[in-house]
Amino acid sequence: MSALTFIEENKDRFLDELLELLKIPSVSADSKFSADVAKAAEFLKKKFEDLDTTVEICETEGHPIVYAEKIIDPSLPTVLVYGHYDVQPPDPLDLWDSPPFEPVIKDERIYARGSADDKGQVYMHVKAYEALLKTDTLPCNLKFMIEGEEEVGSDNLGVFVKENREKLKADVIVISDTHIISNETPSITVGLRGLSYLEVEVTGPNRDLHSGTYGGAVGNPINILCQMIASLQDENGKIAIPGFYDKVEELTSEYRDNMAEAPFDLNEFKSLLDIDEEKGEEGFSTIERTGIRPTLDVNGIWGGYTGEGAKTVLPSKAYAKISMRLVPHQVSDEITEMFTEHFKKIAPKSVNVKITPHHGGEPVVIPTDSIGYKAAERAMEETWGKTPIPTREGGSIPIVALFQKELGLDSILMGFGLQEDAIHSPNESYGLFNYFRGIETISHFYRFFADMSK
Repeated sequence: MSALTFIEENKDRFLDELLELLKIPSVSADSKFSADVAKAAEFLKKKFEDLDTTVEICETEGHPIVYAEKIIDPSLPTVLVYGHYDVQPPDPLDLWDSPPFEPVIKDERIYARGSADDKGQVYMHVKAYEALLKTDTLPCNLKFMIEGEEEVGSDNLGVFVKENREKLKADVIVISDTHIISNETPSITVGLRGLSYLEVEVTGPNRDLHSGTYGGAVGNPINILCQMIASLQDENGKIAIPGFYDKVEELTSEYRDNMAEAPFDLNEFKSLLDIDEEKGEEGFSTIERTGIRPTLDVNGIWGGYTGEGAKTVLPSKAYAKISMRLVPHQVSDEITEMFTEHFKKIAPKSVNVKITPHHGGEPVVIPTDSIGYKAAERAMEETWGKTPIPTREGGSIPIVALFQKELGLDSILMGFGLQEDAIHSPNESYGLFNYFRGIETISHFYRFFADMSK
């Protein structure tokens, strides 16, 4: 039996197993879900044990890492698969059409938190491995490193990688945590933006005040915070922090022209998001704004009274969470320091400012002339019948730069998601087509990589 036949005959079971994994609320950012994060790790461990695969739960200072390996012949090439089993918080719950941890299949899509990011995508690798193993066609050694802290910055993964370079030794790293252009047009991600993520706290008076008694005489931290945030970008969408663009790579017109050849329908983009107009840095297209330009966004803002009814309060404090997406050659620590210095400088004397850095990551660009990239290209050609387009993606996977630094390996970013998957948002979903096409394509990748490495 071929691996593809095995996949076809076991589709229902492959789907049922993924649905079971999606039922586990493995939210790494919220400590009340810690037991569920551990449960998800144990679920994966059991699946590898069922495949007679060496596997262990590697404890960290935070959530555990599932490490598994199958070394069939030390002389064969080795593929290291990275993924994560933790998920984003599902809030706001009232915006979900169905409970986030009760998977629903509707219109050929799986609706559940983590369906696309990243449980559905990492589980494709587990099932491709099973298909090859059960049909005695596994062509290479495989190692799996599946963590539980990607959504909170992967801090402990960095420690694990540094302490286990020999264990993780491989010829290529493969990650499925990105998108394709569409189900008709395959693509491989060759660039990711970096990240600087901070929380700001603005304090005015030493307690909440009556807005009638004190309003107009005391600085309102919420008003002031909003003014400070508004000043961070000019009328053309450029970030107004001194030095922010000093290291930003200015790409050639030829490169930008090549980017523009990727299929993109602006009207469809606006329709999907129910917006009348796109907005961003002047002088750049939507694809360029999300792929090759840095950004600054407020991810959350709060303070004062937000309950039902009215409370005439002048708040003591106001808060915001702010993220900046970075492009090659920007350095996350430098940008964090730059932001901190500027934000404190623009604060009026009527408030005090505290800034807490959360997590960050470095931008990366992946070469397209490696054996790993060419094997991924061939694999997609095998399943789609057309050559995938290299693209840059706006998101961040902080550990990709870490892998380059610590393991000396580039990562092949062979994801199968779509923009409409709504990752990090209510009603996240993943297409059944993408799940099964991913399993098939990954099985081809292992074969092509082994053949091309000879």
